[in-house]
Amino acid sequence: MKKLLGIILIVMVTCVAGLPLCAQFKSEAFSQSYNDDESSPADSTDTMFSFKEFFGGVAHKNPLKIGTMVAGSALFVGTGQIYNRDYWKLPIVYAGLAGGIGGGFYFRSQGDKKASTACFAAAGVTYWAMLMDEVVSYGPADFPHAGKATLYSLLVPGLGQIYNGEAWKLPIYWGGIMGGINFYSLNRTNYQRFRRIYKAATGDNASSYDGPVSAETALYYRNLYRRYRDYSVLAIAGFYLLQVIDANVFAYMHDFNIGDDITMSLDPAVLTPDNCYAFSPGITPFGLSLGFRF
Repeated sequence: MKKLLGIILIVMVTCVAGLPLCAQFKSEAFSQSYNDDESSPADSTDTMFSFKEFFGGVAHKNPLKIGTMVAGSALFVGTGQIYNRDYWKLPIVYAGLAGGIGGGFYFRSQGDKKASTACFAAAGVTYWAMLMDEVVSYGPADFPHAGKATLYSLLVPGLGQIYNGEAWKLPIYWGGIMGGINFYSLNRTNYQRFRRIYKAATGDNASSYDGPVSAETALYYRNLYRRYRDYSVLAIAGFYLLQVIDANVFAYMHDFNIGDDITMSLDPAVLTPDNCYAFSPGITPFGLSLGFRF
């Protein structure tokens, strides 16, 4: 029985292969536009950033996209608060930045590195808080707003997932980031350790070195842990970038819905020369139509 079915299958394939084939498409497939953007063809590429648009928005002459607002305010400090009409926040922003930066340079000139570092860190926190405030205050916007989700994740890893209502993803991304930080710290410590040993074994006082680790072994492990340290940095950056992409994509896809009417149909069809590739005279214009419905 199996041999008989095999012979029948071979004969069918041979017959089909010997027939001339052609493909027919609906004429609408060659003229239909799948781009909903009604802009002119010359405007087919969106402008990433426009100073004219940005300053026009700050002057409240035109609305700004959230990305344009934050990108501009990252350079022109406080303009996001101006666009959001939160003028009372400007003195706080400028005072925090000026005090932190000024205090940092002052204490550095006095030789107090800890106080200087603390002041610069305070200025950095103020700058970060300014950007975060702009994203939170931006509106009105439909939920979920892809721009907000993206910027939330850029400023605080995982916050975009919380905004999208997908907090269950936090252990994945935070686990990856924290794991990468842990391995970075461990590999960096070992790298520095074997680097010191290698310098001691090959430096000017190498003759007095009597450690249990040879210079060749120290060199091997120094390079090994340096490579692992760099891999850890790539892992941290990878998980950080992945959670930003995740927040953006799932915010865009929040309302995306595929209906239950997903079907495939195979029907007889008449092949016409106008809509048929490789159509040759003398071929009977009949065939099969394969259609997909989404």
